[in-house]
Amino acid sequence: MQRSVRTSKPRADQSFQDRSSDLLSHGFTLVELLVVIAVIAILASLLLPALNRAKSKAEGIFCLNNTKQLLVAWQVYADDHNDSLAYNVGGNGLRAIAPNTKLNWVDNIMSWTTNSDNTNFTTITDASLGPYSGSVNIYRCPSDKVLSDDQRNSGWSGRIRSYSMNAMVGDAGEVSKSGVNENNPGYVQFFRASSIPQPSRIFIFLDEHPNSINDGYFLNKWPAPPYKEKEWIDLPASYHNGAANFSFADGHSETHRWQIPNTKQPPIPNSFNLPLEVLDGQTADFYWTLSRMSILRDN
Repeated sequence: MQRSVRTSKPRADQSFQDRSSDLLSHGFTLVELLVVIAVIAILASLLLPALNRAKSKAEGIFCLNNTKQLLVAWQVYADDHNDSLAYNVGGNGLRAIAPNTKLNWVDNIMSWTTNSDNTNFTTITDASLGPYSGSVNIYRCPSDKVLSDDQRNSGWSGRIRSYSMNAMVGDAGEVSKSGVNENNPGYVQFFRASSIPQPSRIFIFLDEHPNSINDGYFLNKWPAPPYKEKEWIDLPASYHNGAANFSFADGHSETHRWQIPNTKQPPIPNSFNLPLEVLDGQTADFYWTLSRMSILRDN
């Protein structure tokens, strides 16, 4: 038996306008569209912070890996030079900048000008640690995108270095020619890898604040008695949710989160002046860093 198929046909008395109205009634109303848009906006507002945090965490891990790779280069250099550490040439005095020299682990001075040191990769590859580091990319933290207006207007995407070396590690040139670092005479200057008694306690590299970084020599002085002059000469970075990455002489790297708000200065060119005073009662970050730079000399 053949079954008939019924199809829906417009009534003969139904006008074209009525049929069009029936079809349109199955679409979205303006109110429904506004509701959908509002829901999407709410979801975006909830998801974007999570995505930004995930991106920031990924950049922090990438940066941590950079400090590890720099440390490997530093260790291989020492192995190739009979335990002598790479030069870490420094300047003498408050905020004094080290002279340019290829003997140093890096041969550039970061600034907010359009000076070629900020973009010239040969200042890395031709320096003493260059042949051991493998890639120039490991010298820059992915979170470090800070530029001055002049640099941005010149089409730059970033400067080439975000990391510095502990001033108490390596030959500091004229500053340490006597065997003692003139900047911290009461503390040991480490010239050889084997001279570091607690390798897990002494950091080698860190990511430095972009407004503080200039040469590759991260210096802070121990205050002399009566210990009133406590100040950051060079300031660590705080890109990673208020933290900085460090690599230590024993081969490990770690992320350290700062406790004091004044340590976490915004990464904005010329946004604060150095040296930066450390107030009484706000010394935790300052002394944490100093205590991992060196040890007291035996007099």
